[in-house]
Amino acid sequence: MNAAAAFFYLFSGITIASALMVVAARNPVHSVLFLILAFVNAAGLFLLLGAEFLAMLLIVVYVGAVAVLFLFVVMMLDVDFAEFRQGFLQYLPIGGLIGLIFAVELLLVVGTWAIDPQIVRAPVAAIPSNISNTEAIGRVLYTQYIYYFQAAGLVLLVAMIGAIVLTLRERPGVKRQNIVAQNARTKATAMDVKKVPSRAGVPEELA
Repeated sequence: MNAAAAFFYLFSGITIASALMVVAARNPVHSVLFLILAFVNAAGLFLLLGAEFLAMLLIVVYVGAVAVLFLFVVMMLDVDFAEFRQGFLQYLPIGGLIGLIFAVELLLVVGTWAIDPQIVRAPVAAIPSNISNTEAIGRVLYTQYIYYFQAAGLVLLVAMIGAIVLTLRERPGVKRQNIVAQNARTKATAMDVKKVPSRAGVPEELA
């Protein structure tokens, strides 16, 4: 066994074990930490395949942003999971039925799956050997799949706007910044000069 095969079995074994612990862990913080471990080992598998750009995306985007965001949300919400588990036995038959249906579907898919010999063939346009993997992905992504890429960006933009609209609520009594009103202020509206007699002290309405 060479070094590449040893690292493959190491990364793949840790990835599978971490994925199982994400589901099996009782503490949600531990689940997120196992998810980060699974992403890091999956990035190692991509490095073994020569896809360094995908490995960097897993580390920077998923581990550095998504998983850390999950971790902060879980730690800040302080959800009482004991209350959620109170009705577990009530929904257990329905959940078991749904799980059984999914298991049967997966068995049917795996049992009837076969590789078409026509699929495993050389690409139509060979990638030049003098360019990096990242540049090759960029050429394909921004030429052949540019419309799908723009459509995915539009979907993410709509989802972001929808999340902002759903969470934005007008609460009474909360002071908000009005930039237009601030810029329209003049000396007469911003200042109120009061003449206070000498040694009379500050009036109660100005205190």
